[in-house]
This record gives sequence, structure tokens and C-alpha cells, in this order.
Amino acid sequence: MKRLTHLKRPYITVVITTVAIAAALVAVLRPGGHQDEVSYGGSRPVTQAKATPGSDVQLPTNPRTWETQRTLADGTTIGVTTLHGEKSGFTGKVWVWAPKEYSDPKYANSAFPVMIALPGSYGFPNNYWWGTDFALQEKVAQAAAQGKSKPYIIVMPVQNPNRDHYYDGADIPGQPKMGTWMSDDVPNLVKENFRTLRSPEGWGFFGSSSGGYIGLKMALQHPDKFGFAIAGGPDTYPDSPLWKGHEKEKQANNPEQLAADLIRKGGPVKVRITFLMGDKEPAKDLARIKDFMAKYGKGPVATDLHMIANAGHDGYKYGAALFDGPLQKISEHVPGPTAGQAPAA
Repeated sequence: MKRLTHLKRPYITVVITTVAIAAALVAVLRPGGHQDEVSYGGSRPVTQAKATPGSDVQLPTNPRTWETQRTLADGTTIGVTTLHGEKSGFTGKVWVWAPKEYSDPKYANSAFPVMIALPGSYGFPNNYWWGTDFALQEKVAQAAAQGKSKPYIIVMPVQNPNRDHYYDGADIPGQPKMGTWMSDDVPNLVKENFRTLRSPEGWGFFGSSSGGYIGLKMALQHPDKFGFAIAGGPDTYPDSPLWKGHEKEKQANNPEQLAADLIRKGGPVKVRITFLMGDKEPAKDLARIKDFMAKYGKGPVATDLHMIANAGHDGYKYGAALFDGPLQKISEHVPGPTAGQAPAA
């Protein structure tokens, strides 16, 4: 499957990107009602003692100021920052949103789960999930209010260093370390700024097409860091042309091999994978997903398939289908937040 065609037509990629960028300019430049900057955890480093023994709450360590990208009707904001990845050496943009529950005093001592949302196609220089066209944040807020979702912190990084190639969310030899960027630098940024969960069950991915592949791979490659992935129309194998001459490293980033290794090791924890597939996608692609589930959906790897009626390989349909059951089912296994929780000592 060519992961470029993440929407109904390839040209829509350009339209979505253009609309999202235009929306960003409006959000930042519109006079009145919008702050230029936002901080989710204070503007100074947080000095805290270690959390209570056994606590799953990880306190923010070094909150930064973010540029306001979009303000929702409920007053919450989507911020954007440029992250200089300490471990990967890569520099790129990251967008973030915290639900209204995050600033509610009754959750002041509670940690929140994190969902990293990745787009289809290149995911550079923009991540379209922060825009109004998909309204991902509004839908998560509504689902959380209805008890059908946890109130996730949503993180939206760029996933490639350019639009020249796909990098498969991996550290391909001689290329920017997009695997380390996604597995370490982006989560570390979130931990610096938010109250998060220490357990991997509180961290996961939602992605469309190429973003779905990266989320799938990350959860299987780093089960000690991520507990779930909801993947819309993903590949199940690496296919960047940049892997040429690096077969060993390629297989170390192959979800099929990673799943097999995880099953052989017996864990250490359960990884939950939900696939979103349209009933009009190519038969070979649906067969490949079903084959993956048959081979690897056992032991520490739990798999589920949500079929979307009257849909092909379509980012809009994956985004809508997230709220037709998959997010609610995953959320049943995701901890936090807890109202009235005692503060970390």
C-alpha cells in the first residue's frame, strides 16, 4: 500500500495542509480572544520530591511556554513549539492539547493519559490533526464528557524530516533519527510539561496510514513505553527506500518481526493494537491485516479490527471511526485521571 494516499484523493493532502496552515495563521493573528502564548504547567521549572511510593503520577519537570495555535470553544488551547531533540538531534515542531479536565482543581494531583496523533502522508511540515477540519480535540472532549473516552493529552509531532522520503519512524543508518525522535524526545517533552502516567498503559498512538504504521511499530518496539496503538489503514512492514543496504536494521523495525519477538519473550506487558480498515480498501490490504492478526494477535499482543462501512483508504473516515467504538474500547484499559487524588509527597 502506498501510504501517500491517506485520504480519498492524493491531492487532498495539499488541500488539508494548506487549510491547516491558514487556520494556524488565523488562530495566532486574529485580534481579541486569543492568547499568543500558553503554558500548561507554569513558566518555571517544577521542583518536586519523588512521588509517593507506588504512585503512577509523573510530575512535570521543566514546563515551557508554547505558542497558541488554536483556541477551542471550551477555552482550551492547542499550543505549538519547536523541539530540539536531545537524543535524536532532530529539530521539529510539536503541537499539543490538554483537555479542560487537566486544569480542573479536582484533578490537580492526577496524571493524564497521552495519545500521540500522527497523520497520513509525510506528516511534514504540518500535522493536520490539530486543525479544525478534523476537530480531533473537540471530539475527544465530547467523548470524555460522555464517558466514552479518557480525557487524553493529545500530542502531534512532525513524523518525517522532509517531504523527500518516508523514514518509517525509524533510525535508518545515515538518516535523521526519526525513531528516537518519536520514542524518546517527543515523550520527554510531554513529561517536562504535564502530569503524566509512569506506566506504558497510559501512553499510546492514533494514526492514519503512514502515521498508523509508525504508531503500530512504536507500540510493538517499545512496549515498556507505549501500551496501545489505533492504526488506520497501516502497512505492517517497513518500506522506505532508504533501508537499502541495511536489511538487519530494517528487520529490527518490522512490526511483524517485533510482534513475533514480543510473543516469544512473553511480554513484559500487554500491547493493544486496534486496526481501522474501510470495507472498500484493496482486498490484499485487508487480507494482510487479517493475516497479521491471526499470526500475532496472541499472548502479550492483543489485536482488534474495526471495519468502516463504505470507506476506502481515507483519513477522514479513520478519524470519524475512532469515535465509533475503538477509542472507548481502548480507554477501558487506559488509567487515569482520578478526581481527588492525593498529591505526590
